[in-house]
Amino acid sequence: MKILISNDDGFRAEGIVALHAALQSMSDVEVEVVAPEHNNSAKSNALTLHTPLYVQRAENGFRYVNGTPADCVHIALTGLLGYRPDLVISGINNGANMGDDTLYSGTVGAAMEGYLFGIPAIAVSQMEKGWSHLDSAAVKIKELVQQMRSGIGAGGQPWLLNVNIPNLPLAQIKVPKLCRLGRRHAAEPVITQVDPRGQTMYWIGNAGAAMDDSEGTDFHAAGLGHVVVTPLKVDLTDHAHLDQWAQTFARMNPPSSP
Repeated sequence: MKILISNDDGFRAEGIVALHAALQSMSDVEVEVVAPEHNNSAKSNALTLHTPLYVQRAENGFRYVNGTPADCVHIALTGLLGYRPDLVISGINNGANMGDDTLYSGTVGAAMEGYLFGIPAIAVSQMEKGWSHLDSAAVKIKELVQQMRSGIGAGGQPWLLNVNIPNLPLAQIKVPKLCRLGRRHAAEPVITQVDPRGQTMYWIGNAGAAMDDSEGTDFHAAGLGHVVVTPLKVDLTDHAHLDQWAQTFARMNPPSSP
């Protein structure tokens, strides 16, 4: 089994080092790391189109790119590796990616890039920042990968999972729970400051608090100490309201008279 690892925290991040070590310990598994040179949090699926990208190799064998998480996976899959991996894993991220976070997440963006190429992919995050009990999170992802090797999945089709793991000792982490994404309130207001030259600086405010954290959501399961697993898809079409929109456009554009 060949696994490509990336992340959005950068190739030096503790999370990707722990993930690589855990997966590398599995028998009959080959692991490659292609990750951003620097932190690229909240870069989502961004690709670098107007700046050249360079790939370097670190002392530990990891390769890193002066680009986004999606750049790393894209380059790896379209020429760098020279083979097609069986699985793409992005993480372990320093902090949760739940609810609306998944739209902005570079961790999810890297995994999604693999999924767009038809490869099963997992985005994995710890729920709290700081890397506490990181070894437990790495063990849980190793267990999940072992289960996937046993044929658990989406009927032979590529799939994309968003996984969040509580920062707890291994014995206290509850079984994986399949959930839907919750929703957040709107982000907090932008933070303004004045720089030494008198120019106004703007900092994006913190994410909003959970708005929909009812039973069945990732927020709810996270609060109970479960490993939270959410299958994702890329199709953003509003299928539930297509007929309503069709009626609206029919009224806006009535048939021409003969």
